[in-house]
Amino acid sequence: MALRWGIVSVGLISGDFTTVLRTLPRSEHQVVAVAARDLSRAKEFARKHDIPKAYGSYEELAKDPNVEVAYVGTQHPQHKAAVLLCLAAGKAVLCEKPLGVNAAEVREMVAEARSRGLFLMEAIWTRFFPALEALRSLLAQGALGDLRVAHAEFGKDLTHVPRAVDWAQAGGGLLDIGIYCIQFISMVFGGQKPEKVLAVGRRHETGVDDTVTVLLQYPGGVHGSFTCSITAQLSNTASVSGTKGMAKILDPCWCPTELVVKGEHKDFPLPPSPYEYNFTNGAGMVYEAKHVRECLRKGLKESPVIPLAETELLADILEEVRKAIGVTFPQDKH
Repeated sequence: MALRWGIVSVGLISGDFTTVLRTLPRSEHQVVAVAARDLSRAKEFARKHDIPKAYGSYEELAKDPNVEVAYVGTQHPQHKAAVLLCLAAGKAVLCEKPLGVNAAEVREMVAEARSRGLFLMEAIWTRFFPALEALRSLLAQGALGDLRVAHAEFGKDLTHVPRAVDWAQAGGGLLDIGIYCIQFISMVFGGQKPEKVLAVGRRHETGVDDTVTVLLQYPGGVHGSFTCSITAQLSNTASVSGTKGMAKILDPCWCPTELVVKGEHKDFPLPPSPYEYNFTNGAGMVYEAKHVRECLRKGLKESPVIPLAETELLADILEEVRKAIGVTFPQDKH
């Protein structure tokens, strides 16, 4: 049976995700509806992607009985309302990262999904790339020995992207690209809660975070650190080291195709796709889409790879870092 998707919002990321679904067998994935707050934009998106139904409101899509799972690709502050709307209508939900602007928003969505017995997942697509799966397997086998330290960097000039510097849209580096660094460190240390979080950072003139460095101390004497920036180019790599060696995810670490383990280089090419994508390695969203279908077909209410408790933990860490560097958003209650 095909999984029937509804696409909530028609931005660039929704375009890539919809394109990816079209590369998969129609017997497994079908996009049956799309919604935008502007009907003409929804219709244009539907025409481009051959989607049978276009709606001029998210409410209409949520009520469509043919939609089984909603993909929420709105801007950060609009995630919560869209997710809650879809859950209230009985839909499973895959929502773009970050799930919420702050920990309170995330907890509200998670509680709603749990109370209704519905599937909810934060779309941290990185975790489903074969390079990351290979790394998790190595770590599980103890190939790097006793772990000591992890490090990640993600930085590029995003000042030309309006939402990246828009305070009202919860812009800045942490929520947009820093989350990729945090999820990597959290993944290699097994989703544990850090014992200590230290942060220093620079604020952009618009009030969002510009460049931030974070140090995380974990139980068992291990630690991680990361730097994210919306104004400076960084190495965009991620590594983890132990007593028996180092593993490194090469640039682009948020959608990687290369892993170096103890000096040995391994390639994980993307699946071939006839389409153009808006974002780097957009074709790699296919791994996440397949995972959602597997979860739903097994009757799972959350992903074992990105469990909701870890999504809450990532939100807690992001919020603690923002507090440390003095960045608040309109959604934060003072």
